[in-house]
Amino acid sequence: MKEETIKSPLKAFMKQRRMGLNDFIQKIANNSYACKHPEVQSILKISQPQEPELMNANPSPPPSPSQQINLGPSSNPHAKPSDFHFLKVIGKGSFGKVLLARHKAEEAFYAVKVLQKKAILKKKEEKHIMSERNVLLKNVKHPFLVGLHFSFQTADKLYFVLDYINGGELFYHLQRERCFLEPRARFYAAEIASALGYLHSLNIVYRDLKPENILLDSQGHIVLTDFGLCKENIEHNGTTSTFCGTPEYLAPEVLHKQPYDRTVDWWCLGAVLYEMLYGLPPFYSRNTAEMYDNILNKPLQLKPNITNSARHLLEGLLQKDRTKRLGAKDDFMEIKNHVFFSLINWDDLINKKITPPFNPNVSGPSDLRHFDPEFTEEPVPNSIGRSPDSILLTASVKEAAEAFLGFSYAPPMDSFL
Repeated sequence: MKEETIKSPLKAFMKQRRMGLNDFIQKIANNSYACKHPEVQSILKISQPQEPELMNANPSPPPSPSQQINLGPSSNPHAKPSDFHFLKVIGKGSFGKVLLARHKAEEAFYAVKVLQKKAILKKKEEKHIMSERNVLLKNVKHPFLVGLHFSFQTADKLYFVLDYINGGELFYHLQRERCFLEPRARFYAAEIASALGYLHSLNIVYRDLKPENILLDSQGHIVLTDFGLCKENIEHNGTTSTFCGTPEYLAPEVLHKQPYDRTVDWWCLGAVLYEMLYGLPPFYSRNTAEMYDNILNKPLQLKPNITNSARHLLEGLLQKDRTKRLGAKDDFMEIKNHVFFSLINWDDLINKKITPPFNPNVSGPSDLRHFDPEFTEEPVPNSIGRSPDSILLTASVKEAAEAFLGFSYAPPMDSFL
């Protein structure tokens, strides 16, 4: 009975976590109690950001030719949906689905992210999708970042052909186990920090670290995925100001609508590490207004069941003043050299020579035991592998097709040699 009492609020939390930020903000806006809270009122009055507004729920017309994103001619004009057998739905998002697919000619398995252009354009998200594609192109050489094999498009859809990772989301494993022992949490935090440090070395801020975006591969190593909220070209002391991320993990400076920098990722690492050790994010509340108020004003409270080094690291990462946060001065090197990670050999870590503390024990590509049945039991839509290219296109489909010029990508032939 006691177990059920504990699980009930956790289930509500897990369900809420599936919502996108746009839907979450709309829910706040419709909550009369939350709207009376001064901090929430301030957050809801979002000024016009320099990047596309993430929370604008109003439909908007497709971009004019002058707004189209063109990254050059397609490197892979021959790829098409019919090249794949689409087998199972393994993930869902605001703009489409992720499917397990087998390439008919190669017989290789991939995770194919299929996005609806119309939905992206309606929420003015095309620049973020192109940003995701750009970031994926830069990530091919890091062991803890998902790899893009190639991308292509039809008149109404975008297709990312990605590494197929089937050890399950960290979110899924946390949901089942509630929390991890410190050695396991340390291993995951080290691999995540290594991936974030690499992104920062490319002047990319990730901005959306959360257990749903952290996968385990078949051996149990971390793979960071979903680069849709990444911000490129952020130099060492550079800042950006777009209000985006996931509510439980928003750093205080983001909530305050202040310019923020790459230390926002170290705050999120602290929040994820806290969640791995305690089972919930550090300032979580089912009451939205209270949760935001906690993030902004409540001191960090740590129960005594963790080591002093873990406590010190969490206090450094979850420092509300970003200028005093661990990582503010020397970025990843400060995290790497922290006493909490003194047991980690970073060369062995990057070369995957450290045995993961948990092995997902998957039997092969068709083993979907670590994917949420909410996804895998859903039928694969017939429209996924179809394209309206062969029929007379409507004006809106034509405009959608033109908005993503340059999306398609194939690696140069010599990269396979």
